[in-house]
Amino acid sequence: MKILADAHIPYLKGAIEHFGDVEYLPGNQFTKETIKDKDVLIVRTVTYFGEEILAGSSVKLICSATIGYDHIDTHYCDTHGIAWRTAPGCNAGSVEQYVTASLLLMAEKKGFELKKKTIGIVGVGNVGSKVEAACKKLGMHVLLNDPPREEHEGNANNMFVDLETIKRKSDIITLHTPLTKTGKYKTWHLVDEFFFNELENNPILINSCRGSVTDNNAWKKAIKENRVSGSIIDCWENEPRIDKELLGMADIATPHVAGYSADGKWTATKMTLENLCEFFHFDIDPVKLMPPIPPPPNPIIDLEGVSPEKQIRHAVLHTYNPLKETKALKNSPEKFYYFRSHYPLRREYKAYTVKNAHPANADLLKQLGFIV
Repeated sequence: MKILADAHIPYLKGAIEHFGDVEYLPGNQFTKETIKDKDVLIVRTVTYFGEEILAGSSVKLICSATIGYDHIDTHYCDTHGIAWRTAPGCNAGSVEQYVTASLLLMAEKKGFELKKKTIGIVGVGNVGSKVEAACKKLGMHVLLNDPPREEHEGNANNMFVDLETIKRKSDIITLHTPLTKTGKYKTWHLVDEFFFNELENNPILINSCRGSVTDNNAWKKAIKENRVSGSIIDCWENEPRIDKELLGMADIATPHVAGYSADGKWTATKMTLENLCEFFHFDIDPVKLMPPIPPPPNPIIDLEGVSPEKQIRHAVLHTYNPLKETKALKNSPEKFYYFRSHYPLRREYKAYTVKNAHPANADLLKQLGFIV
């Protein structure tokens, strides 16, 4: 079996070789020529896999080490005998870490308390649910919008609200939808000029799902007209050729790495190998093939001397501070793909032990996932 794998997928080398002959290439070098004689593609979101690249190839299975699939022409694959698999939920904890760190940074920058704010979560799947749980732990009032879930599950206890309520009542709006360009619940340009014009509280807007869920030109206009009070952008239209003007306007701007924790990447690779085993009926346990996740450089967080009101912020930002990536990207936007492909994978909360936490904070730190 011939396998072509993205060279930038962590924890894959040394494991995938048990399944066949493997060639590695950067994601942007997957072409009609390089994939034509391959049976399996192990991919990320860098290249679009549709008829133009897949026609005439030997590809039987595409495994994406990602939660989304808008980079795969699923209709073409389904009608041409090409199976496709993703890794849903693999990076939910990582995106929650990104959002939580960003919220804590913005609260300090803008001088507000998270407990006094309402956050609207648009898209409450694996990632949105994690963000919901974290925001509730931080004492925020949470509004949930997810029309597909509401249609499927009903709306007992008024769990979900409509998008108009999100626009009217939210102080912060965070987006966690897939990107869909057609159908009843299309999300392409869900946040457009009309959306921005209906905002009532000048909210902070966060996009860490897919770039084209927001209309970036409309976002720039909204910033200029003070319709939003803050912008946190991890996902951009036209990546890697991102809008430099919008980049300059953003409070936090990162190169599509919200989901890039070592924990999330390890899980994505494990799920990818499981998908391969399931499709080809291999009786192999991928976990036994994969290396352990290395510990973080500084796994002990000592809060002695940190005032109680700053301890949660200190602990979370110790694990990840998106301002480092923001500075690098703003200084060199042309290196977007490089930054994303050479990202030093961070660890999530569970890899850290907190010492000397104030009793009022210890339980919350445990709930977030820290060892206390």
